[in-house]
Amino acid sequence: MDRNEVLLVGRLSAAVEEHPLPSGDTVTKWRIIVRRRRHRRGAALTDSIPCVTFSPEVAAVVRDLKPRDHVEVTGAFRCRVFGPPAAKIWRYEVEVSAVRPHEAETAEPDDPTDKPGGGEVAAVLIPRQVAYLAATA
Repeated sequence: MDRNEVLLVGRLSAAVEEHPLPSGDTVTKWRIIVRRRRHRRGAALTDSIPCVTFSPEVAAVVRDLKPRDHVEVTGAFRCRVFGPPAAKIWRYEVEVSAVRPHEAETAEPDDPTDKPGGGEVAAVLIPRQVAYLAATA
């Protein structure tokens, strides 16, 4: 059975943008910063993941958040294709169906497994590495 479900917990990177569409709908766009596991060299890496919604309810919640606020979103991974036939551009984003403010964890993110009871929660929230979807040129 195929499934396309995304759960992200991270921080809002910047202010939310809204763009009216010719259909009369409004698309709301924002980015979420998600920390990766500690890199081998000791540097903490992050991913900036584009998110969009067409839902006025979801947009209202995101609009009330400030940059760097923690947020949890659920939705689906989408690939959108733009441009003329000779020069197509592919964009990947998460189409968000639900959002809620998320309380930041009080434990230090450096190594949550060395604190009592911290390892179980951290295992759920730390993303696994995913193989690249496409080769880069």
